[in-house]
Amino acid sequence: MTTVRIIAGLLAATALPATAQDKPGFTDTPMLPGGQWRVHDADRPAPAVVVPAAQAGGAPSDAVILFDGRSADAWRADRKPWPIEIGALTIPSRASSGGENNLVTKQSFGDVQLHLEFRSPNPPTKTSQDRGNSGIWFMQRYEVQILDSYRNPTYADGGLGAIYGWKPPLVNAARRPGEWQSYDIVFERPRFAPNGTLLRPAYVTAFLNGVLVQNHQAMLGTTVWRKVAGYQPHGDAAPIQLQDHDSPVAFRNIWVRPLSEAAIAQDLGGTGK
Repeated sequence: MTTVRIIAGLLAATALPATAQDKPGFTDTPMLPGGQWRVHDADRPAPAVVVPAAQAGGAPSDAVILFDGRSADAWRADRKPWPIEIGALTIPSRASSGGENNLVTKQSFGDVQLHLEFRSPNPPTKTSQDRGNSGIWFMQRYEVQILDSYRNPTYADGGLGAIYGWKPPLVNAARRPGEWQSYDIVFERPRFAPNGTLLRPAYVTAFLNGVLVQNHQAMLGTTVWRKVAGYQPHGDAAPIQLQDHDSPVAFRNIWVRPLSEAAIAQDLGGTGK
């Protein structure tokens, strides 16, 4: 056999898939922090398979669909149903609803990944907090702001991408009014001791139009206007709410993925799940 053929044979052998082991990995490597698994542990469970959507922003196979452009059955309105037109839910005027008319999920959630697309009215009317105002209220308590922040000055902790009344967005990534925008948010619920003491605050990581605007930011507590937020103990799950602020903001393509405890941020003292 020539040298060339020997080299070709070796290259072919190394290109074959690694099928020799039923459980690839090691049993003699050092233990990771937490003491449960070794580095490259052969016995560590493989992740569950989730099929991603064919297009960016689409719902993966394990998502809970909250609005697909056709039905608002996953929601209840405080007063009057929000109308659906051309695949979008739009906040009706308070004059037609008879007052504040938030939209609330029938299902309750705790830790979630949320995707939502929204559109501010065009042409814009009014200014500051009265222009394209809405909000995403996790557990009906913790607000991530929706506002038309395109060339619309307002107070920094009240703009699009803000944790309302607390943290301004890292940057203003707002699109023009009338253009569809997207939020991708990871919300981690707060943890309370049996006696109601706060053990761990809520956290938010948010991407607005693909741009990071909140990076694992701790929340001060229940959102409140013109006051410092604070925590009151509550259950592990509650509805998600879209706020009616008497502005015809439209919504589409809303879905969530409830997250397991393993998804919540762990420090190096964790269990290494």
